[in-house]
Amino acid sequence: MPDAVAGSGAAAPGSAKLSFLSHLADRRIAAMLGLGFSSGIPFLLVYVTQSAWLAEAKVPIGILGLLSELTLAYKFKFLWAPFLDRYDAPILGRWLGRRRGWIVATQAGVALTLSGIAFGDPAHWLAWTVVFSLALGFAGATQDVVIDGWRITVAPAERQALMSSFAEVGWRVGNLAAGAGALYLSDAYGWRAAYLCMAVLMAPGMIAALMAPEPESDRNAAHANSQARAGFVETVIAPIRELITRLGPMAVPILVMVAGFRMPGYVSSAMAMPLFKSLHYSNTDIATVTKLFGFGIALAGTFLASFVVPRIGILASLVAGTVFGSASHLALAYLAIHGGDGGGAFWTFAAAVSIDSFAYAFASIVLITYMSSLASSEHAASQYALLTSLCALPGSLLAGASGFIIEDVGFAWFFVGTALLGVPVAILCVYVWRVHPRTDAPAG
Repeated sequence: MPDAVAGSGAAAPGSAKLSFLSHLADRRIAAMLGLGFSSGIPFLLVYVTQSAWLAEAKVPIGILGLLSELTLAYKFKFLWAPFLDRYDAPILGRWLGRRRGWIVATQAGVALTLSGIAFGDPAHWLAWTVVFSLALGFAGATQDVVIDGWRITVAPAERQALMSSFAEVGWRVGNLAAGAGALYLSDAYGWRAAYLCMAVLMAPGMIAALMAPEPESDRNAAHANSQARAGFVETVIAPIRELITRLGPMAVPILVMVAGFRMPGYVSSAMAMPLFKSLHYSNTDIATVTKLFGFGIALAGTFLASFVVPRIGILASLVAGTVFGSASHLALAYLAIHGGDGGGAFWTFAAAVSIDSFAYAFASIVLITYMSSLASSEHAASQYALLTSLCALPGSLLAGASGFIIEDVGFAWFFVGTALLGVPVAILCVYVWRVHPRTDAPAG
């Protein structure tokens, strides 16, 4: 995520340029940009972008909602994240080290599964697409875990904000390629060519992993061997136990708040693409509005969050994020009613998506900042994976029923309902804000 990394005071243009060039000369920073790019590619291609292909293949809306569960690996990645911290990747680990070995292995897995999806035909053999999409979700989620682990272990704490900023920029570009790029390619050359091109785009990330420096922990064989001696149960439980113990009596409300914070957004996102296709927008129109135009809108939401959090505090920002994020779904409800009307339909589409994208980006960055503050340095990668899985799981499970709900109530009332889901979450955010015994003062 974009973050303030410069010190106070104005810098001369020459020194600012020199500082920027010195950042690019740092192998860690350059590698982070490429790794962020590869991290941004898989998720949309598991379901969100692919749902346009599925809709074109006449997959029933109820089944489309169920297929949103193809992203479940992203919700359960905390289960295997601790093992990636403790054990080497086969063969590659010996050559590249633990973190980089797993990164290259997962990137190869993403490329292979994208190729598998490319040669499928969801209109006639949906099972093929489902199996390879599940495998893509697993490879992509695991890639996220190991890239986060590399970022945390390769750079000291004072460089983490800069690393996160470059990771976010790379991720946004990769996400743009997997969204707009794949949709444009599908209109021009078909879905098979689009997915094969996405597989090829994993190459820059693999090159970045090969060029990346090896973390000190990977060089320390004694440390690695001692880590590997922990048992199966202890490996999984230790990060969870430490987090709950440290949070104390507030553990349950805080974790429930994290679990519910993005729930309305996950449920809404599952049916956004089917809504756009039901209104007969082309893949090119969808790509232009949601990805190209939405790229700048999302960055604006990101920068606003970076500006607001230090000034009003993280917990106050959480309240604002969940209210704003959930209320933005009313714009999609309006689009469902008026999106196909007259010559202004495209601009109605653009306005509704922009409101939703801006709010989603703002709320997401606020939550990322909060979850990062909850993770300990000792279990940073595992606890962060746990928290991100926790925040995604409830919404993903509810999204599975979204298609059947729309069959009963229609798109408009569905999005009104997702907006109302944010009300109890906002109340819980206010409760945690009032009673959590942590400092939440704005930066002076």
